[in-house]
Amino acid sequence: MSAQASPPSSPGASPRIAAIVPAYGVAHLVGEALASLQAQTLTDWECVVIDDGAPDDVAAAVAPYLADPRIRFLATANGGVSTARNRAIAETGAPLIALLDGDDLFRPTYLETMVAVLESDPEVRLATCNARIFGAVSRERTCVETRQGSGDGIHGSLSDVLDRSFNVYIGTTFRRADFDAIGGFDTAMAQSEDFDLWVRLMLRGGVAYYVDEVLGDYRVRPGSASSNAGRMLLGNIKVYEKARATFPEASPERDLIDRLLADNRASLSFEHAMDRIIDGDTRKGLAELRDIVRAGGMVGGPVWKAAFTLWQVVPILARPMLRWRRRAHSRGRDAAVGMFPGFLEIEG
Repeated sequence: MSAQASPPSSPGASPRIAAIVPAYGVAHLVGEALASLQAQTLTDWECVVIDDGAPDDVAAAVAPYLADPRIRFLATANGGVSTARNRAIAETGAPLIALLDGDDLFRPTYLETMVAVLESDPEVRLATCNARIFGAVSRERTCVETRQGSGDGIHGSLSDVLDRSFNVYIGTTFRRADFDAIGGFDTAMAQSEDFDLWVRLMLRGGVAYYVDEVLGDYRVRPGSASSNAGRMLLGNIKVYEKARATFPEASPERDLIDRLLADNRASLSFEHAMDRIIDGDTRKGLAELRDIVRAGGMVGGPVWKAAFTLWQVVPILARPMLRWRRRAHSRGRDAAVGMFPGFLEIEG
């Protein structure tokens, strides 16, 4: 893609929004992300690309784009994606922050749309949108395919964000003041760090806002965090445990979080039981699955029920079927969900 800069902002204009681009391990893709920024209809932006001790040559990949004065490059020692984002945000001054991972893309009207939402309504804590999911998936689809949340489908509550009925795409925009007030990304979070940020932003009150348009492109790469159910569940559990401590006993939010914790812990036990079967301990793994089913957890649609019944009769089939499921999942979410619905979810 071209590295030609889009028209500059008017002289002396301050950026209205900062785009933060972590580029660890995606030197071959980051140029596409930056070109999508340069194609934005809103031109009053700044961008920091951060090389968080990446093993590939991010500096060389970014170099052609540094002719655009809105784009800066920051190289640091590796500290993880949360530390990288915090460092990059600290280098910017715009009142709004947009997250763009180095392997993702913004559609041309993304920044214009998000800035308009946040500048027009002080109650909006975060603004998100729909996005195309592509790459290591069995079929391209969108992040949002059902009605958002429990309300009007546009405004989401804290409870909607917590139970993920209001899906928040990683390419999401929020206010610097809110980000600073909650202390930024939690650097202790090794997984689900973005979900943790959304929840803590929503704890400040206000609403999440959904723009019902495809304004971004979210790339799933083989082996990426978004394609690993076990790691994601561990991250979810940590987010819920943190949020739980902020509510009093016998509150509706605490009750909801307790239910979500139970569901995610059951899902993690389900994943561990399947891992045991795949690793060759079929007898013990099936026994663990039976215990989960008897407790009323993780029984999805009719295909799963039929598979589980089959394994009780012919246990030897469990391992190859679950190995297929794990390989399919490594190529993206969709291929696995058809057989095992209800417990896999794209992050963010």
